[in-house]
Amino acid sequence: MTALTRAQVESYHHDGFLFPFAGLDEEERATCLAGLERYERWLGKQVPQADLRWRTQPHSLLPWFANLARHPRILDVVEELIGPDILVWTGTFFIKEPSSPTFAAWHQDSTYFGLQPDEQVTAWVALTDASEEAGCMEVLSARGAPRQMYHAPLGLQNSINRAGQTIMEPLDEADATAMQLKAGSFSLHHTLCVHRSAPNRASHRRVGLGINYIPAHVRPSAPFRMSAMLVRGTDKWGHFDLFEPPTMEFDTARHDVVYDRYAENYREQVKRHEREFAPATANA
Repeated sequence: MTALTRAQVESYHHDGFLFPFAGLDEEERATCLAGLERYERWLGKQVPQADLRWRTQPHSLLPWFANLARHPRILDVVEELIGPDILVWTGTFFIKEPSSPTFAAWHQDSTYFGLQPDEQVTAWVALTDASEEAGCMEVLSARGAPRQMYHAPLGLQNSINRAGQTIMEPLDEADATAMQLKAGSFSLHHTLCVHRSAPNRASHRRVGLGINYIPAHVRPSAPFRMSAMLVRGTDKWGHFDLFEPPTMEFDTARHDVVYDRYAENYREQVKRHEREFAPATANA
């Protein structure tokens, strides 16, 4: 029995997103929330207020996050879209505090990742309700023709994204879809999917976890080795240095390596994107 129907697969490839899916039961969700609480006690602050490195690559630091990334209900759906040999490229906390101004401008995940071909899919797991009021993701359909758009790292205040990146091309927002999710459910979006999210106007904390999956044949364009975690199948291509899931919380040695390589690549990709996609007038 397949996890997706043919119509769902076709919809994903046409639009670039698919939702909602049942993910975690209440016990599993409570385990994740308890893990987040322990993590924030260890940090001595809430994740959004901590250094950026502690918001990224938690699957290399936190066993409960690594377990979530290997959850069969998520992987079964992802496999239908990218095949049986699956790596986790990166993971991220997307947390908006109650009544906070945190937002994301229109962007594409692919912009500063430097992965080819463009086959990455993100599972966005809601640990609390992600309604429109709480600032859920909004997406634009690719209409069967996804393409990389030009972004600028504007350093926007209150941006949930690392560089405050935003698409600098005209967009038709008329048919935007709000991907509202109940706590415990998840959505999927393609690496070229255009998406954003508004501030959290709700009285509860909006806690989302992003898990970026790639088929093992995808390769990075960076001139140095990158890290990834094999979560299903085999890796016969060897494009990444694979690491084992953590077994102990807060052992930072592995996370330091994984994060530092990711951050170095990110900085390189910001410069590459500007060289390759900026209009001539922007460089004049």
